[in-house]
Amino acid sequence: MSQELVKKVESRYLKPEIDDFDIGDTVEVHCRILEGDKERIQVFSGVVIARSGSGTREMFTVRRIVQGEGVERKFPLHSPRIAKIVVTRSSIVRRAKLYYLRDRVGKAVRLTERRVDQKKKRKTKAEPLTE
Repeated sequence: MSQELVKKVESRYLKPEIDDFDIGDTVEVHCRILEGDKERIQVFSGVVIARSGSGTREMFTVRRIVQGEGVERKFPLHSPRIAKIVVTRSSIVRRAKLYYLRDRVGKAVRLTERRVDQKKKRKTKAEPLTE
């Protein structure tokens, strides 16, 4: 009974327009930043290494490399501070958490890209990108 009440109250605060993204996807998270009385959008792009929680408490962790140093940021999925989440690249992963990427540097961090057929909306395996 109480679980049903919690879900009913939480349903008002869930975002309906969340893009579907998975672990290993490279995403751009557009965050609203308040500076005094002005508001601006700041983009944080990186690889999703973890998702946790459910309902309004769902969180995801994004990792990127800035000047040779790894930076991770944890975002609440249904926060009003997040303007939008754009998936730029999907990857093939076989784990739910990609914490092992923290220990890797250089080319070892790259993940195999997953290509999506636009006609069939089917995910297919592809070769890793060379840069």
